[in-house]
Amino acid sequence: MKELELKYGCNPNQKPAFVYMEKGGDLPFEILSGRPGFINLLDAFNSWQLVRELSAALDLPAATSFKHVSPTSAAVGIPLPDKLLRAVFADDIPGVNHSPLACAYARARGTDRMSSFGDFIALSHPCDETTARLILPEVSDGIIAPGYTPEALALLRTKRKGNYTVIQMDPAYEPDSEETKQVFGVTFRQRRNDCRIDKESLKDIVTENKDLSREAVRDLIVALITLKYTQSNSVCFARDGQAIGVGAGQQSRIHCTRLAAGKADLWHLRQHEKVLELPFLKELGRPARDNAVDVYLSENSEEVLGDGIWQNIFSRKPEPLTPPEKREYLSAIRGVSLGSDAFFPFEDNIRRAFASGVSYIAQPGGSIRDQNVIEACNALGMVMCFTGLRLFHH
Repeated sequence: MKELELKYGCNPNQKPAFVYMEKGGDLPFEILSGRPGFINLLDAFNSWQLVRELSAALDLPAATSFKHVSPTSAAVGIPLPDKLLRAVFADDIPGVNHSPLACAYARARGTDRMSSFGDFIALSHPCDETTARLILPEVSDGIIAPGYTPEALALLRTKRKGNYTVIQMDPAYEPDSEETKQVFGVTFRQRRNDCRIDKESLKDIVTENKDLSREAVRDLIVALITLKYTQSNSVCFARDGQAIGVGAGQQSRIHCTRLAAGKADLWHLRQHEKVLELPFLKELGRPARDNAVDVYLSENSEEVLGDGIWQNIFSRKPEPLTPPEKREYLSAIRGVSLGSDAFFPFEDNIRRAFASGVSYIAQPGGSIRDQNVIEACNALGMVMCFTGLRLFHH
């Protein structure tokens, strides 16, 4: 296939819309089901690059959940503890922890479930039946993977009354070393961002504390590769082989850090016993449960706990999770890793990150205030690496 006509471009008024190869070759993918849109394919090809690179860097299956050309999360295939299985609504799918690929997607989808509503999925390895069963009950726009087992493909083709987008990517395809983009009729050309991110990227430890554990190296690689495909400015928190908070597309870096930290805090709080034991009505769907949990953990919990409201969500009225209880729970968290796509200009980012359990940081360095940021890390006993790599993505 040399050209694919799309329903429309970014918006319904933007017609016609096509994708094709500039040099006239065959497209490196096949549509197995559905009809992708313009934004679907932007998500698909950005997310495919992420999982391919992440899997190669850590030698594990990888998955990501994309929304509007940025990842809500990305993860590698590490088994989920029971609490996390429950928190991400994967405890009712048999065999998740026996499929590393299913583990990766359960983690990625479960990180920020509100943002992942209607996501585009990318898998580094052929989709198996367990992963397909995990995807089946979720609201999702489509998936890209290098292959599908017959059982997985049959299941995915039942989604959205047969209109679910399923894309098979040629895993051997490599793009040209240069890429072009057009804005307002003007063509831009640049080298693709083919920088390699691995443990060698983390050798320049600039803080007094230089104790960078194997787990921290893994998590910093997850954070940095996630950032490489995230709209800038961006900051990513990671733990246990997954991104747990992505702060994307903010003009101010401290706002990126606050956004990512808030999402990471919510990821931790979803595993609090009071949240895991919320008595949802059996007929309540996953999106409604996600929304209820989000509000329950907010400052406006009365919007789900108020009289005349909770009866539509829960079988009995839950006890609130109080601010002191949240603070106590979150204060015990340490060992979180943080990546930034550009340097931190001020130490306020460091203090905010520390408040959400960050112990390890990777950032490019290069600010005139680098020494102030290093001193802030030293005062808090944190480890920080300078990568020398800026990872802006637009």
